[in-house]
Amino acid sequence: MKNKKRTTLLRYWTTRYLVTLIIGLILLGAGSLWWIQKTTLENRLNLMEYLAVETANRVIQSNGMMAVDPFFNRMLEERARVLQLEKEPELFITDLNGEEIFSRPRHMGLGRKGPQNPNKMDIPSEVFKKNDTVQKLDVEGVGVVYAVKSPIMEGENQLGWVVLMQSADELSDVNQEYRLLIILLGGLGLLGWLVIYLLSKKILKPIQEVAFAATQIKEGNYDLNLNTESNEQEIYELVSSFEEMTNRLIQMEKLRAELLAGVTHDLKTPVTSISGLVQAVRDGLVTGDERQEFLDITLKEIDRLQAMIADLLDFNSLSAGAFTIRPETCNMNELVEDIVRHWAVTQTKAVHPKVLLPEDVIYRNTDPLRLHQIMINLLNNSYQALDVDGMITVVLTEEYIDIRDTGSGIPEKEQSYVFERFFRGEKKKLKVRGLGLGLPFSKMLAKALKADLILKESNSNGSTFSIIWNNKEG
Repeated sequence: MKNKKRTTLLRYWTTRYLVTLIIGLILLGAGSLWWIQKTTLENRLNLMEYLAVETANRVIQSNGMMAVDPFFNRMLEERARVLQLEKEPELFITDLNGEEIFSRPRHMGLGRKGPQNPNKMDIPSEVFKKNDTVQKLDVEGVGVVYAVKSPIMEGENQLGWVVLMQSADELSDVNQEYRLLIILLGGLGLLGWLVIYLLSKKILKPIQEVAFAATQIKEGNYDLNLNTESNEQEIYELVSSFEEMTNRLIQMEKLRAELLAGVTHDLKTPVTSISGLVQAVRDGLVTGDERQEFLDITLKEIDRLQAMIADLLDFNSLSAGAFTIRPETCNMNELVEDIVRHWAVTQTKAVHPKVLLPEDVIYRNTDPLRLHQIMINLLNNSYQALDVDGMITVVLTEEYIDIRDTGSGIPEKEQSYVFERFFRGEKKKLKVRGLGLGLPFSKMLAKALKADLILKESNSNGSTFSIIWNNKEG
């Protein structure tokens, strides 16, 4: 496989978050700028309307002519500051026909032409043709201009007009707000990136520890020290599960080493016994009844060796799926009772297992031969765990078959490994020889019968194994 360039999770997520944050802030900034311009323009136009009305009210008549009071210019300067404009709007006072009487023209080239102001031009005529108080005009050589007008009234008679004009660019100019917005968005972007960086670094630390621990395990080093005191539930579960997996690997490594020693010993012992017994008979060291006894012992050792080899072959066949299930409708009451009775008569010591059956007959579609194998294995295990006065009880119900014993029980630390292949408890190793395949083999058979085999409970008063059917059809 080609080596793919990879990056750290910290760089991956912080980089993508930063790009997403920048795009989001740009969109937010663009929307905010549009909204600021729109609201600023509306507010300034409203203030210009107020200024036009106020100016119309300050116009006085003297000798039949319209004029303004002495404080008029100061008022305009103050109102321009209220509008937050660098340049105050142009103001015109005209008669009813639009002829200019008074003006404060500045820079736009608006107003009446004359020797003193050759660049000035007349107020656009459409200002007086329309009744709109606020008008948006496109003036040649100037651009977009907003005009606000208010009538000059004396009683019920209109004397003229007050017209305020300002370019759209100046009305929409909000440089200070832009700067504040840029600072705010920049600060939010930096703060957001810093927060996600610190949070990502905090979250990634236990993940990095787990990744490093996985590398150590791959190299065969199981001596790890992971921090499981995380407040985040998912991180805690990850670290705890990994630590549990590591402990399980350590246990399995021990089991593997014990397996090599155990299988070698269990297979070698009967072979050594057979070899010694046969040589003794061949060399004539034993004769008569003793010779016959040696041959009987040899046959028993051969049977035991064959049984262990058969267990290995059966387990491998089941693991590879090279076995058949032949289900048939069975009377479970009769089947279970027959299995227990046949098992009991084959034991060397008298044993009287108790069978508890329901009043109604239970029928199930299953393979009686495979169920027989499972129950024989469970009964043998229970028998091996019994003391002198122990008892075995088999309980049949619609949902399960329980095999209970009153033996010494399975130590708690070993209970999670009883279905592991080749695992054998410390006490059992000393009492019974075997390969530790009985329970794993039975569990695999149970799954093939659409059931499950579990250790329901185990303590100092005994153990209970249960065959639980997954559905009523078996």
